[in-house]
Amino acid sequence: MIIASPHSGSGKTTISRGLMAAFTERGLRVQPFKCGPDYIDTKFHEAVCGSPSINLDTFMASTAHVRELYNKYSATADISIVEGMMGLFDGYERDRGSSAEIARVLGLPIVLVVDARSAAYSMAALISGYAHFRDDVHVAGVIFTRVGSSRHERMLREAANDAGVTCFGCVPRDAALEHQSRYLGLDFSQSAEYATLVKLIKENVNLDGLAALYNASNIQQPPATPSNPQQPSTPAIPSSSARPTPSPSSMQSTSTYSIAAAR
Repeated sequence: MIIASPHSGSGKTTISRGLMAAFTERGLRVQPFKCGPDYIDTKFHEAVCGSPSINLDTFMASTAHVRELYNKYSATADISIVEGMMGLFDGYERDRGSSAEIARVLGLPIVLVVDARSAAYSMAALISGYAHFRDDVHVAGVIFTRVGSSRHERMLREAANDAGVTCFGCVPRDAALEHQSRYLGLDFSQSAEYATLVKLIKENVNLDGLAALYNASNIQQPPATPSNPQQPSTPAIPSSSARPTPSPSSMQSTSTYSIAAAR
């Protein structure tokens, strides 16, 4: 599964890291991934999971190579979690190179992390728009962040239900998690903040539901090797033959990245 969001600053890095930590504390082997060439989030992933986080990037690599990386590193994991980048459909050219493209290439469901601050039932329209924008992208659920009260949570769950998307959690506002951005990343270095994050995830996110989503998506994933790898998976994806295919070692930083849940 891919953890994505409508835009940067919604909390997807916080939620992704919290999910990785929560599943790791359950005794599961979590394999982290990251969309795009980011090298800072991958360090946080590795610190939590104990495994290098793998970059999945269709700008610098072919779709066949991205499939190969994902299948290789997720093969021995109990759960794989892929953290998206920027907004779900934001790429270098429309949605090319975006988190949505990675989801299409790998056949993974998307869990949308939505900042619910200053909105309630209007979220139904936003979620519905993302869920129905493309038929070949599956938005399977939503996790709301910065939830203000129990009444706010109830309204958000109603919005998700009416949009036809499963609500996997409502994470309340917490000053300890309002990280200030640092150069090219967020600062998660404080152990007290880490403990608070894991506690909030365990108390407010349906981890069993996410694990079930992962299991279902694992069964439905496309073959590792496409019948015609030179053809784009959709009209929006450029031909892999137009880009060189680097070796797996050239694609890895010290840490590697991507996202999925437990099997």
